Amino acid sequence: MYGQIEQFVLQVTNEALMLVMLASAPTVIGSLVVGLAVALFSATTQIQEATLSFVPKVIAVFLLLAITGAWVGGFLLQFAHLCFTGFVPLLR
Repeated sequence: MYGQIEQFVLQVTNEALMLVMLASAPTVIGSLVVGLAVALFSATTQIQEATLSFVPKVIAVFLLLAITGAWVGGFLLQFAHLCFTGFVPLLR
């Protein structure tokens, strides 16, 4: 009995960690690329404006969330299905 529960908890934990990395990857990578581009532009033109680095990153993150939202939502739905359907057999 306890072996099945431990195995299920390990599986859910592993899936949750992979889901966090997969769900955050597009926005983190996009923000990194935009931040690097803005930093290069700022260093080239010697413009030292605080909003110059903040606003493009926020816009990029919102756009990436809008583009990849359904894809990430599908993964979240699969994870929720795994949690709810996998837990019920362990109660018997």
